[in-house]
Amino acid sequence: MSHHLLVVEDEQRIADFLLRGLREEGYTVDHVADGRTASAMLRSRPWDLILLDWWLPGEDGIQVLRRFREEDRATPVLFLTARDSIHDRVTGLDAGADDYLCKPFSFEELLARVRALLRRPAKMEEAALTFQDIRIDLATQKVTRAGHPIDLTAKEFSLLVYLMRNAGKIVSRTRIYESVWDENYDGLSNTLEVHIKEIRRKLEAWGPRLIQTRRGRGYLLDAAATDEAEGGES
Repeated sequence: MSHHLLVVEDEQRIADFLLRGLREEGYTVDHVADGRTASAMLRSRPWDLILLDWWLPGEDGIQVLRRFREEDRATPVLFLTARDSIHDRVTGLDAGADDYLCKPFSFEELLARVRALLRRPAKMEEAALTFQDIRIDLATQKVTRAGHPIDLTAKEFSLLVYLMRNAGKIVSRTRIYESVWDENYDGLSNTLEVHIKEIRRKLEAWGPRLIQTRRGRGYLLDAAATDEAEGGES
């Protein structure tokens, strides 16, 4: 089976060069040219390898990579950039890149790095998320609490997965909107609050509150915390 690669590159000449060469080598390759589209594509399906440029319209590659690593810790990422200082390399690697290739580069070297990253033993895929008595089967997208099935909409499911992957940490409204809705929080929309209220209603039919409000800061998934009602939220 062909490996499925995503190329995130805004320079069309370089993108065409990569797409043509990688496809000739037998890889299945998709391409996007800006950071926001890249973030959506990264969540759209499993990828075998990401080739990510640093300078991108909208959001740069570092922002895209950091957000991706919050949700996916296994998929290898090869950073492509003209920034070649030691500091830049460290920044890219610390953000979650598995390898770093400076432009201009030879296609032979790129292929060697691609092959090396694809040869790495696959990490155990995360099969399920659990917190207290809540369990999410990521393959089937089934959610249960204390053994009882919980029927969530697609967006409620994504939101609960995000909260469970960040259990014990306060996550801001801005970060949730960027990660779950792929849009900026305008400070006026109550979309998030409506979804939180509905998830709480469904989960609390079978146990105590676990999704806590932190006034002015966001939300926290924590069994021991005390909720801080905000703006009429319940």
